[in-house]
Amino acid sequence: MVVFADGIKTGAVIFDFDGVIVDTEPIHYAAFQRALEPLGLHFDWPEYVETYIGFDDRDAFKHAFSSKEMMLDQVTLQSLIKQKAAFFQEIICSDVVAYPGVLDLVFNLHANKTPLAICSGALRSDIDPIITMLGISDCFDVIVTADDVKVSKPDPECYELAFQQLLSAHKNAFTKESTIAIEDTPAGISAAMSAGLRVCAVTNSYPASRLAKASFIIDSLAELL
Repeated sequence: MVVFADGIKTGAVIFDFDGVIVDTEPIHYAAFQRALEPLGLHFDWPEYVETYIGFDDRDAFKHAFSSKEMMLDQVTLQSLIKQKAAFFQEIICSDVVAYPGVLDLVFNLHANKTPLAICSGALRSDIDPIITMLGISDCFDVIVTADDVKVSKPDPECYELAFQQLLSAHKNAFTKESTIAIEDTPAGISAAMSAGLRVCAVTNSYPASRLAKASFIIDSLAELL
């Protein structure tokens, strides 16, 4: 059991990725635009923040098409997902840095043998290069991504899967009540809480007023050290 700086105890921690570990949302936005602009489906940054953050790529493309009352077949969807992933890989080669306090927090939790997981709506191919660059790939016992689930947040499927895999890896050493999910979006908070987890919300992407359903709210993960 780990006790954070504010006295909150946890037996396991599940991190969201985009907006929690690294600020990749502008990169995702740019990659979406490169895939969608040739189809006349451009959307601006405020709309991305308001509507698309929290979606996985699959649901983001579905929403972009449905918002314009355009049909999207499965072949086109898979093609767009591949295009966007390729654009993302091109862009991340420059200037991807972790949020303040993240690396120290992950390294400290790992050193204390705290069970750690990532639960993200991003693709595994988006996540792996970044956590490798940051030097934290060996700190996580479980990584659940959009590749592993049928529906994205706010559905709790991803958190249910991450929790069960992490619990199995650590031989039932903790409970849902002692597990904290770290999130930055209302959709993520809803997914984690629906899965029965406590939620620490960090105001990286939304103001505290939009994250009020979380168990507690902080401005930076450095506050937990």
